[in-house]
Amino acid sequence: MKLIKSIQEMRSWTLKQKQLGKTIGFVPTMGFLHQGHLSLVKKARLQNDAVVLSIFVNPMQFGPKEDFSVYPRDLEKDSLLAAGAGVDLIFYPDISEIYPQYPPLTSVEVQGITEELCGKSRPGHFTGVATIVTKLLNIVQPQSAYFGQKDYQQYLVIRQLANDLNMPISIEMAPIVREEDGLAMSSRNAYLSPVEREEALALNQALEICHRLYLSGEDRIIPLVEAIRTRLLQVPSLKIDYIEIRGAADLGQLTVIDVSAVVAIAAYIGKTRLIDNLLLEVD
Repeated sequence: MKLIKSIQEMRSWTLKQKQLGKTIGFVPTMGFLHQGHLSLVKKARLQNDAVVLSIFVNPMQFGPKEDFSVYPRDLEKDSLLAAGAGVDLIFYPDISEIYPQYPPLTSVEVQGITEELCGKSRPGHFTGVATIVTKLLNIVQPQSAYFGQKDYQQYLVIRQLANDLNMPISIEMAPIVREEDGLAMSSRNAYLSPVEREEALALNQALEICHRLYLSGEDRIIPLVEAIRTRLLQVPSLKIDYIEIRGAADLGQLTVIDVSAVVAIAAYIGKTRLIDNLLLEVD
């Protein structure tokens, strides 16, 4: 497995692969890899001849009071996991390589679907995401790029920008990967104390309550949201950011679930902000 830090070298490698007729699958990450990331690598590996994984903690998507400086980083461990999962190349650029001038004078903004949920709670976050993903896709030039369902709104944003900017890239999504007890895997889980780790299980448990209610015939948004809220409020230290049930295609408002929907939660456990979601399919 190769590790490349420069844009020029990355582009040269891509050109060589394409001259050999190989397809490239791309998994962009901020590192501190876990099985959720590796599930994306597995999907990319099955669908492509070569797999590139990027590790770049993007300052542009962090707010002024967020955790950029302490975001967990472990290149040595990440390299071992990536190699074991079948990654051919890690793209590991410095901030100065990606942003010769910071903040950049040019940014990418997707409107509409970025203005609610995490976009409302974290102003500017999705502009940072859209900008870095556009840059990385232009540098790596893959045929396919892979994102996790846990960041469902992010997946929709990236799919939209790829369509709007006529990128010849398939944007793929893989399901949430969970710990044995149901907690959605996240690099930020490392921040949780043992007590907070136990309390965080309430997010998935609340989604499961919602799912059971829906399967029993309840399709009204308000009762489903209140059932989630009731479970979350049983954890005194948990602070709800949002509970939303939106159309899965475009995050449109719903009063009843008459189209496929995403049930999305964001909450603080101590100082750690966690997100989770559930997809409800309508035939």
